Amino acid sequence: MSLGGPTEGGPTGARVLRNTIGGQRRRLAGASLLGMAHQACEALVPVVIGLIIDRAVTTGDASSLLSWLLVLAGLFLVLSTSYRTAALITDGAGEHAAHRLRIAIGARVLDPRGGADAGRLPGALTAIATGDATRVGAVAAAVPYAVSALTGLTVSAVMLLRVSVPLGLLVLLGVPPLLWLGHRISQPLEQRSEIEQERAAHASGVAADLVAGLRVLKGIGAETAAHSRYRRTSQDSLTAALRAARSRAWHDGAILALTGVFIAVIGLVGAHLAMSGAISVGELVAAVGLAQYLLGPFQLLTYVNGEFALGRASADRIADVLSSPPAVPTGEAVPTSPTAGRVRLRGLGHGALHNVDLDIAPGSTVGVVAKDPAAAHDLLLCLGRELDPDEGTVELDGVRLTELDPVSVRRAILVAHHDADLFEASLLDNVRAGTDADEADLAPALSAAAADDVARALPEGAATVLTERGRSLSGGQRQRVALARAIAADPPVLVVHDPTVAVDTVTESRIASRLRAVRDGRTTILVTSSPTLLAETDRVVMLDGGIVAAEGHHGELVAGCEAYRSAVLG
Repeated sequence: MSLGGPTEGGPTGARVLRNTIGGQRRRLAGASLLGMAHQACEALVPVVIGLIIDRAVTTGDASSLLSWLLVLAGLFLVLSTSYRTAALITDGAGEHAAHRLRIAIGARVLDPRGGADAGRLPGALTAIATGDATRVGAVAAAVPYAVSALTGLTVSAVMLLRVSVPLGLLVLLGVPPLLWLGHRISQPLEQRSEIEQERAAHASGVAADLVAGLRVLKGIGAETAAHSRYRRTSQDSLTAALRAARSRAWHDGAILALTGVFIAVIGLVGAHLAMSGAISVGELVAAVGLAQYLLGPFQLLTYVNGEFALGRASADRIADVLSSPPAVPTGEAVPTSPTAGRVRLRGLGHGALHNVDLDIAPGSTVGVVAKDPAAAHDLLLCLGRELDPDEGTVELDGVRLTELDPVSVRRAILVAHHDADLFEASLLDNVRAGTDADEADLAPALSAAAADDVARALPEGAATVLTERGRSLSGGQRQRVALARAIAADPPVLVVHDPTVAVDTVTESRIASRLRAVRDGRTTILVTSSPTLLAETDRVVMLDGGIVAAEGHHGELVAGCEAYRSAVLG
């Protein structure tokens, strides 16, 4: 099932719904056939009871009574079996549909070109991938119910036509207006449901954001402000949810009232026909039974209408994510093989960066000191091609990064942000990061990052399972494991941002010397203000005001550049 993507202009909400239903067509077809059999048998039950009255009870024919009772038992056997099997298939179709949507959303979020997370909190994306995907999957599951309900209405109309043409015409002519009214009544529910889902997703995003930064909030004493922010967001979400619930209750009540009136009219017309002798007692029983039975299909259609109203709002939100424009386009060139690791910036301008020129020789270790944190952030984004610069170019071995595919760029240039997360897995698996390397192969990386000390301090060593985001470790331990992961990847160009800000000075000194040794012969860029790390570099470049303000060896700059000395030594 293709839901489209950023390169195709992206799907609409209607297309998401169509493709979701189409992707489960085999399951839905089987469930619909079984549902049709169930509803047809349900509609035939009052008809058979009417025949029993006219042909067996009224006449006193015992053999005929037994025969019709067997027919009635057969109907119940078929309808119960069909219902159970159809429900099983329908639920499976809904779960499969939601699962495929979650995969599509996950693939879009993880697309190397980026863009899906623009303007969205991580928690909001999680809410879309869970709650909204489930609601759209429920739409697929509702299709067999709609088909079976319409089948029940059709069979009822045919049976009523056989009993009485006026009764049959009443159903045939009355159902379309009822369905149209149901659709009109569901529109406010759809609008309010969309608002509810947006605010609920925003509340989830704020909550996830606050939980992730809980230690920081406690450290600066901002718990009260954070609590007030979430309280306001949660209250907005609650208000929207209550409005949607009231709309759903009004929708269901209005539909139930309309169908109740319609069924009452059928019963009254049938009674009048029986009193005038136009139909028999058995036919009257069948007509009244069919009128009562009609409540079931109408309730099913009410349920389907509500699911479609909720599903359309969710499908629009999913479509917004899937159709998010990519942050960077796909390039067609490929890096040189083998990649030497020469990095060159020419006239680079983006955000806090202005006309930056920089040449980094293959195999060298270069420090970058940025007095403005925004300049460091923008430089990392451009080097990793998470976005393309507004001006100038970044080149790898003479090839512009804008000409390369983002996947190729990130295989050649690994940007390790200082706030990199760890996963709920063993320490070794976090460093291994999906490769087949064993502990012996990872030993140099663990040692270079002093993460081997972290492993020795854990109860099961490197096999110890870390909690979510590595919260079972201290800040310095997390940084060391994340640095070991970056080193173990062994890219031609490694860009590391503040890898030791939470590490003690003794360990930092050990990391500085070991990092230089383990990266010997490969290009390493250290974006940091740590004098211990900068002392191990071949040269240092200082960015001030978004431009290259000073360049040279660390010792030379400390001795001769006041701005550099202030930035590095405080």
